[in-house]
Amino acid sequence: MSEPSDGQAAMQHFLVCGTEECQKNGQFYCNACHRPLCEHCRDEHVKIPDTKFHEIVLYRHRKQQLPVEKCKLHPTRNVDIFCKECKIPLCSKCSTMEEHHGHKFDDLEDIYAEKYALWQGEFSKIQKYFLPTTQRLKTDIEEDATQIRKIMESIRTSMKAEVKSLKNLVDEVTSENLEHIYTMENSLLEMLKSQETTYDDYIAYLGKMSDKFQQYLSLTNQKLLFSMTLKIKTIPETTKPILPVFTGGKFSKDDISKLLGRVDVPNKETDQREIQPMEADNTHMKFTEKQLEQSKEKSDMKQTLSLSLSSSVTKVREYSVPGVFSAYHESADKSGRLWVSDRGGNLVQTDLQGNQLQKIQTSGGEEGYHTTTQDGDLIYTDKDKRVIYRITPDKKITEFIKTGDWTPLSVHFSRINEGILVGMIKDGKAKITWYSKAGKEIQNIQIDNQGQKLYSTPHHITENTNGNICTSDHGKQAVVVVNKSGQHRFSYTGQGSVFSPYGICTDVLGHILVCDRISNTIKLLDQDGGFLSIIRSSQQSIKCPRGVVWMMRTIFMWDNATPTQ
Repeated sequence: MSEPSDGQAAMQHFLVCGTEECQKNGQFYCNACHRPLCEHCRDEHVKIPDTKFHEIVLYRHRKQQLPVEKCKLHPTRNVDIFCKECKIPLCSKCSTMEEHHGHKFDDLEDIYAEKYALWQGEFSKIQKYFLPTTQRLKTDIEEDATQIRKIMESIRTSMKAEVKSLKNLVDEVTSENLEHIYTMENSLLEMLKSQETTYDDYIAYLGKMSDKFQQYLSLTNQKLLFSMTLKIKTIPETTKPILPVFTGGKFSKDDISKLLGRVDVPNKETDQREIQPMEADNTHMKFTEKQLEQSKEKSDMKQTLSLSLSSSVTKVREYSVPGVFSAYHESADKSGRLWVSDRGGNLVQTDLQGNQLQKIQTSGGEEGYHTTTQDGDLIYTDKDKRVIYRITPDKKITEFIKTGDWTPLSVHFSRINEGILVGMIKDGKAKITWYSKAGKEIQNIQIDNQGQKLYSTPHHITENTNGNICTSDHGKQAVVVVNKSGQHRFSYTGQGSVFSPYGICTDVLGHILVCDRISNTIKLLDQDGGFLSIIRSSQQSIKCPRGVVWMMRTIFMWDNATPTQ
């Protein structure tokens, strides 16, 4: 039986033994025959005289088979040895030729297997270290660019405020100076007016004296001329005003710059972006038996988990939630209990046996309008009052966040981004708002880099292991994913048919699980939006799936009124 390719092997639960008519798990590999063997066939293989000296190893330690290449000098022979002196590959017949007499040869298959393992290791480094690390650095750069834009806008705002403050001071000083000038001018004019009055009075005095002297000079009064003594008052003395002088301010452009402040880059060494060192290659390290076993267990667990999600989901049990007419959304708290809601606004807390623990009436409907925190609090939105409430485990209800004129639809407590994500709508617009754990608004995510609207009706929100914010948008008929900085990464719109996304969650491997109400399926996507498989369908007794939640390796799916584990 031919060995399956790597792609075929990945699609099977185990490798099939290469012995004819044997269907057991081929966990071993014969490097000579290049075929997988089960444990029984391996034991039989070493008993046969012709194969008892064949090298048999675990399948994962197998030697790669040398590709078939015909010898140019001997077309009926395959190239399978390597001349160490001539540094060229040969066939076995070439090694008997005179020009290779006395030369040393190596098995070309051994060289190929070694080189294959080396390049496979390099390829693995690209996939597991270089590419993810470079992508992370690129994300860091994008985040730095976003931060720089915010900082620069803040600096511009501060600078404008400084200019306005200085302008106000300039206006205030100018107004005081002008008022002082008016006061000085009036004082000087009043002094001059007083001097003018003094001389008016003196001129009037001289007029009277002139008239009196004219009388004395007349013939009839000549007697008086000899008897009167002539005496004229001296001219009054006045002072000249000291004229004001304007002394211009002494300032320069540098002085203004000092007053207004300046923007500088700190004079310090540039910090290198942190590049996490690559873990040492396993092929060049000596692991203890215990370390190898632990590594195998982790790898097997991850492979088993991924396989179980991408292939099939087994129904464990199902139950009905009392007080809920048609289950639409669910939230799991740290104790393993669930909050389940219906389109009528009934929000019920239940244990995993379906027993009702408490019930509240809300204004919610089909949206994912409630979530739980790490402390066990329940957070839910009120569309009518445009308020987000918090309920503590002791059943105390408090008004947590007011959303103003935006109507809150969906909410998710972010354990990775550390905060609360709220999907909201207003007058045909929609956005995701990120609040801190204390309820302070941090960021609004509304448009992409091209200025296009990201959201229409953000019904359900969740987060992924890489910090991405995943939104099930019923209006756009898409799963819209942005990174933690709010930059659009991708939108999944289905596989060519009508897509009606509702409940959404992610698992520990970064897969995205989303309910499709139209096709009655649960779709499994990778963290980059690639479609992987359908993990639950109408053929598996699920109808109109609305909600899905991942909790402790268990998927809870909700169709109409029945939660299925």
